Amino acid sequence: MTEPHGPLHGVKVVACSTAQAGTVPYMLMADLGAEVIKIEAPRNGDPSRGSTVLPGLHSTYFETNNRGVKSLTLDLKTAEGREILYRLVAKADISGQNFRPGAAERSGFGYEDLRRVNPRLVYVSVSGYGPKGPHARLPGTDSMAQALGGIAEAYSTPGQPLKTGIVSVAAETCAILAFGGALAALTYARATGIGQKVDCSLLGGQIRLMGWTLTTAMWRNRDPVTGQARVTGTRERPGLSASFTDQSGKPFVFQLNGARKWREAMTALGFYEALEDAGFGDLGVIIGADDRRAALLRLLDELFATGSRDKWVETLRAADIVAAPINTLLEASNDPDVLANGYVTEVDYPEYGKRLKVHGSPWQFSETPARIGVAPKLGADNDAILADLGFSQAAIADLRERGIV
Repeated sequence: MTEPHGPLHGVKVVACSTAQAGTVPYMLMADLGAEVIKIEAPRNGDPSRGSTVLPGLHSTYFETNNRGVKSLTLDLKTAEGREILYRLVAKADISGQNFRPGAAERSGFGYEDLRRVNPRLVYVSVSGYGPKGPHARLPGTDSMAQALGGIAEAYSTPGQPLKTGIVSVAAETCAILAFGGALAALTYARATGIGQKVDCSLLGGQIRLMGWTLTTAMWRNRDPVTGQARVTGTRERPGLSASFTDQSGKPFVFQLNGARKWREAMTALGFYEALEDAGFGDLGVIIGADDRRAALLRLLDELFATGSRDKWVETLRAADIVAAPINTLLEASNDPDVLANGYVTEVDYPEYGKRLKVHGSPWQFSETPARIGVAPKLGADNDAILADLGFSQAAIADLRERGIV
């Protein structure tokens, strides 16, 4: 039995999912106390077990996306394998899959198949493009969604080729939305006894991630200016969010709104007199004036190149201006606020004789804290799960012998 912990203790999940967008929703549930049974194919399991395997360790990809869950191997191409799945689903609250559209239905674990077993079931389906539209039947990937969803353009630099990022922002965004959608549907199911299908997609998540900037582009019917700075507001209340580099080339960012904040920030930095002499005592002069905007950024580049990033960030923060270093991934993992809040933590891996850094929880619950687990070995929980369903040791051995589990 799973030791009680977390706000989702008592929630039962059976997931037939692979990769990232399909597994992270249930990993998050496991962090928060849900019992999550991951269904994998016998012998080879989730293909992502072989992704990014580091020397002397195992897959960082699989570990990050599947920690805290249980692994049950089932051959869902067989009637016996599907029958075991149905018995698990009959007791479950949530199920899900992220195979190519149509694959789950052909294999007997689509929504209609499982809702007949459990009408209260919340069924989460993750696809590339969404359940409708001209490309609904196509497979999808993180880079596809980044390309279609606008983030590649949003983070582009004028004059340089557009490219997708190395961090799987589309897959992670979709996963977090799938997590929230599943729990919303579960709330309804528990109140009414009626389950439902929740469709999420990589593309849909990426569109949501574009937020108010996308709304502004649609209302103006033109794309925003990309690059070093984002200029917002009106001449009377201008805003600026911009990145610069210090004398050593280390990047940082600051953001402010309003003429008063502009003067306070630039005065604290010792820049205001030079800016005023150049005609930028009022930030509002750059609103709607691309040439003035470019001239201001060039001058700020010169001024910030005279000192260190730490000094500039510390000065701006002391003046109550939002400012931060632009961290590398390793710098982010060692950021004092990241560590203090447990957003990165450490977990013991006795098999390697190491204590390794991993993602912590993005939430802090005062009464039901999350608990960080580790990813399971393939089929590690076969015997316990099958025994709980009433299979004898002899019957389990027979299933194993015949490759059903």
